[in-house]
Amino acid sequence: MATLAHIWRHPIKSIGRQSLSAVDLFADAALPLDRLWAVMHSAAKADGTIWADCANFVIGAKHPRLMAINLDMDPAQPHIIRLTHPDQPDMHLNMDANPQALLDWIAPLMNPDKPAPAQVISLGSRGVTDTDYPSVSLGNLATHRALEAQAGCPIDIRRWRINLWVDGLDPWVEFDWTAPIAIGAARLQPIEPIRRCKATTTNPDTGQRDLDTLSLLREHGHQDMGIYTRVLTGGKIALNDTIELPNAN
Repeated sequence: MATLAHIWRHPIKSIGRQSLSAVDLFADAALPLDRLWAVMHSAAKADGTIWADCANFVIGAKHPRLMAINLDMDPAQPHIIRLTHPDQPDMHLNMDANPQALLDWIAPLMNPDKPAPAQVISLGSRGVTDTDYPSVSLGNLATHRALEAQAGCPIDIRRWRINLWVDGLDPWVEFDWTAPIAIGAARLQPIEPIRRCKATTTNPDTGQRDLDTLSLLREHGHQDMGIYTRVLTGGKIALNDTIELPNAN
């Protein structure tokens, strides 16, 4: 029996994460408050009013130290955020009143050879996802464990920045799903695999690159971990919910 093992939200694209026990999903929207904000860099070719690809943003693939940021927020006051990092003082900020405080706080964590952070943007419930549609990412813990066995060491699931993790399946079966899946009261349509970048090579505790996750994946003939889904029917989901997979192998 497959169950929902983890729920993660990432309120700022590439910056911080928060573990949840339950959440309400909505049709054609990102996981609530996930990628609500993103930081555009000084060389961006977008204006921040509509979706743009990740090349326009400050991301962990270019700035690995960002991967060690943790985040806490109250969904009743999502604009009030607490950030922590092993190399930075804790930061409490109001994203609505002073977004510049975020830019100033992450500035010391930036790769000096890359464009600097310039502007905080938001696309509301659509989310600043890596996809050109509002997506919720889903991973299979069995696939993750298979990669750990291949690597010969533990791999922190936070490296993948996936929203929903399922357990109780065989490895790699998620790439074969085509029909909608049900989690709690919600239904999600699998869309495509998630092609991985250098962000996943970084230790989320230290912000240092220490594992060639991409080479591990390429041994399987691809560079994918997890899948993107689109919410067809909204509803509440919670840890340990049973997952219905009508065409899982």
